[in-house]
This record gives sequence, C-alpha cells and structure tokens, in this order.
Amino acid sequence: MIKVYNTMSRSKEIFKPVKKGEVSIYCCGVTPYNTPHIGNARPFVTWDVIRRFFAKSGYKVRYIQNFTDVDDKIIREANKLGITWKDVAEKNIAAYFKSMDALNVRRADFYPRVSETMDDIIKMIQTLVDKGFAYVLDNGDVFYSVEEDKNYGKLSGRKLSDMLAGARVEVDERKRNPMDFALWKAAKPGEPSWESPWGAGRPGWHIECSVMSLKYLGEKFDFHGGGSDLIFPHHENEIAQSQAALGDENSFAQYWVHNGFITVKKDKDEVAKESAEGEQVKMSKSAGNFFTVEGALKKFSGEVLRVFLLLTHYRNPLEFSEERIIEAQEFFGKLAKAYWQLDDLARKIHAGEFIKDTGEKNFAITVSPAGGLVEEGERLLSNFYAAMSDDFNTALAITHMLELAGEVGGYYNEFVGGKILPVTIDGDIILRVRDIYLEMAEIIGIFEQPVPVEKDEEKISEDGQTVDALMKIILELRQNARAAKNWKLADKIRDDLKAAGFVVEDTPQGAIWHRQ
Repeated sequence: MIKVYNTMSRSKEIFKPVKKGEVSIYCCGVTPYNTPHIGNARPFVTWDVIRRFFAKSGYKVRYIQNFTDVDDKIIREANKLGITWKDVAEKNIAAYFKSMDALNVRRADFYPRVSETMDDIIKMIQTLVDKGFAYVLDNGDVFYSVEEDKNYGKLSGRKLSDMLAGARVEVDERKRNPMDFALWKAAKPGEPSWESPWGAGRPGWHIECSVMSLKYLGEKFDFHGGGSDLIFPHHENEIAQSQAALGDENSFAQYWVHNGFITVKKDKDEVAKESAEGEQVKMSKSAGNFFTVEGALKKFSGEVLRVFLLLTHYRNPLEFSEERIIEAQEFFGKLAKAYWQLDDLARKIHAGEFIKDTGEKNFAITVSPAGGLVEEGERLLSNFYAAMSDDFNTALAITHMLELAGEVGGYYNEFVGGKILPVTIDGDIILRVRDIYLEMAEIIGIFEQPVPVEKDEEKISEDGQTVDALMKIILELRQNARAAKNWKLADKIRDDLKAAGFVVEDTPQGAIWHRQ
C-alpha cells in the first residue's frame, strides 16, 4: 500500500492509479532562459526517485516533463544577447540535460515544448471562449474569467474574495476581475508570434501545461507536481482552465505533489535590515541568491549532490550550504564503501575464494555470518520499501540503506581479518545481499556514474597495472614507516592518498586500498 500526500486534500491518501498497474506523471519543467540552479534540480531529482520506485514496484510508468521555451524571460535574454529566442532556449536546454545527467536523472518519456504545441493550445483556448470561461479583448488578448469558476482556489485553499483583498496584481482595467489571467497575449514588436482566431500572439504561462499534460497523459492522470511555489497561481490556474474545458471537476490530475523550497542563509547585513524575515530565504534566480548545478559540480560529484537533495523529505525545506553537502558526501562515502566491499566479495566468489556449503542451505542461513547478513538485508529492504511507500520518504529509506552498509562493512572486515572461514560461507547468500543493496541504490539513483573509458583497451590495462604497482610500492613504504613507529609519516601517506582519491584501510592481514 502506497500513501501519497495530496496537496489538494492536504492529507496522505492511499494511492489508487487511474489505470491498474500504470502510473502517469506530469512534472512542470524549466523555463530555459538560464542554466539550472540547485533549487530547479530538486523537483526533478524527487520525481526521478518516485518514478524509479514505482517502476521497481511493478508499475508501468509514463513520465512527461515540458520545456517552456516561449516566455517573457527568454525573450528578454534573447534581446539582451542579440540572438533569437530559439537559440537561448536550445542553449539552456542543453545545459539542463548536462546537469541532470550529472545528477543521474533519467530522461522523461517525452519533453513537449510550447513552441511545438501551439495548435493544441489555440484549440483549448477557443474551447474556453466558446464555453464562456474566457473572453477576448479588442486588441486580441484572451483572459480566463475566474468568476465563472465556482471552484477556483480549491488547490491553494484560497477564496477569491481573500485573494482580491491581499493580492499584488498588475492593474489592468481591461480585465473583468483583477485575478483573471492571460490565456493568449497579442503580438508585440520584436516578439515571436503565431496566428490565431484572435490575431497574432503567443500563449500565456498557465495554458501550456494544461494542454501538454492532457495531450500526452489523457483527461485523467495520476500525478502532477513541481515546486511548492507553483501551487498558486500556476497549478491553481491549470486546474481551473483544464476542468472548465473538459466539463468535469474530477478530471485532470488526481494527486498533486509539491516539494519544499531550497533555502539559503541571508547575509549578515541583510538579516540586520530585515530581522523580522528570519535568516532563511528561498533560493531563486530573481533574488540573485542561487547556486547553479554546474557550479556545485565543480566542488562535489553529482551523486553527492543527489544524496544531499534526498537526505531531507521532499516536502520539507532544505538549507543549501557547503556544510550540509559535506555531510551528504560523508554519507555517500559510507554507502560507496559498502558498494565496493560487496563488489570485492563478488569478485572473490567468482575467483573461487568462497567455498559453498554442501547443499545444507538452512545451516548456512541460520548459523553462518553470511546467513545473518542476508536476514538483515531482507529486513532492511522491507523497511526501505515501507519508507518509500509512506509518501516517498527518501530520508528514512537512505537511513535503512546506511544501516545495511554498516552490516556489510562489519562482515567484510571480519572476512578480510580472517575471523570468518571461507568454508562456512555460502557465496549465493552474499550475492543476494549484493542484489538487495543494488536494488536500494537503483531507486535512490546512485552508483550509476560511468567510468571514463579509453578507446585503447590495451592502454587501460596498462594504466591499471601501473596504478597497482605504484600503490604496492607506496603501501610498502608506509608499512616500513609504521614498523619504525614513524606514525606521523605513515598517517601523512594515508591522508595524501585519500586526498588523491585512494582510501587505505589497515587490517590484521595488512593494508588494503580502493578508489574513493
């Protein structure tokens, strides 16, 4: 049983798919006028994990994510740079994919764009005009009339009267109501435009996602999501115009899922000036307090950044700081160490260093350390799925994975320390533990970064042999220092190797090393 917090009902609900065995998801994508920042990345990493979890749970998943490639910000950037709006969009879409690939975010099934969906957008706007939910101004602008929608505000929980009292809306005397929003904007000089029944122009912001989600997922689909800043007005307006066009208040998305903001600390001067606001503010490009994914990747790996984003429940705010990322890096290091240890054990199995039991599997499971490890693995895998089934609690799921990593480390250390005799070990059991661990990792989305591959395979082999030979020499020098009780030199060699990406561990049988 999977429970999901639905923004619409403001409560956790048991997930019931629109189509049995299938999950349909629409996530609001980026407006590609700039490179993505960490705040932009959070919803896409979140939905990537949700998508992976459903797929591993046996569902057929269809995932759609749009690009708003026609927008005021893109037009302004294009005019500023003296290039076309298409060039701006293409450049930043490429930057988006580069950043998401580094974060192990798998590609959506389809990425519709506003510029490629214009006929469908115009058709939906015409439907709203024909049904009396929208009106056309003399200059060709088209607005949605919120007063015609009795349920307007149901997602955000706001009443129209309250919105009007406290709203900061652009004064436009042409509107019937200040909260009415644009479906179509009449063409202006220097802007891209398309022909329509109301004259040349381009769509407003909200209509595009209604059209693209309905086109690719149908009139009723499972999930619609994005950052919590989209609840109002974007998603509120999507619901209004979509259900009005379809004539069914139960149509459109069935579950609304929103992630919390990523926040940053204010400068001391800023805090002093605005002490009433607190010390945390939302990261955003408009505020100029953002950190790009590209910039963060210069200091931390994509998988570390991914773990950082997932160590906090998606609905909670997340403070962005180097200290928090370093903490995530340490957690990732522990996870990666267990991954390497299981991989090393698997290699030893294939090399014949594990001697399987003589068919007495029950003895192996109940008595051998390997049996105890697999029992812990099965228990923690069950806990892992339970955490993910409770509103996609990645923070708790990773905790269970870390617990298994600790169990693996304890077993591995006993094995390399000679405390476990190979004859008591069932290799198949260890491989099952490895499968459990990799199943968790696949859902969280780590250990997927490709190893750089040279075209010259012979060179790869030679380089690997060279590293092995050099490490053997270095470890012998370190061992000599330890034998001479020159602990300062021994520790310096170990620390310098770690800084270079090589981890050294001392065991009763001698020092072993692996890449960090």
